[in-house]
Amino acid sequence: MTAANALDKTFSALSDPTRRAILRRLANGERTVTELAQPFDVSLPAISKHLRVLEVAGLVMQEKDGRIRRCQLSAGPLQDAARWIERYRRFWEESFNRLDEYLSELQKKEKKHGHKKK
Repeated sequence: MTAANALDKTFSALSDPTRRAILRRLANGERTVTELAQPFDVSLPAISKHLRVLEVAGLVMQEKDGRIRRCQLSAGPLQDAARWIERYRRFWEESFNRLDEYLSELQKKEKKHGHKKK
């Protein structure tokens, strides 16, 4: 799987609020599928489908222990997504810094020329 494809799968998996809630619960430690399903008003098969999407994206690892399936968070793809987002955070910070500088210059010019705010 290419890095771009992996990132697409990560963001696609994160697009659903139920899947994000599942990841939040797994951030606190390993859970069984039944434990993960408890707070949701959906069927166990529906939770299993969400888990499959998360697993394909590499965000969850499942281990079968007899009839019990245990799940745990796999944070690697989240780190990749965070790095990708970080580049854009820096872009916006730099843009806001330039805007702040521009506004400061405008305020200095207004004070110099005696303009008052209304």
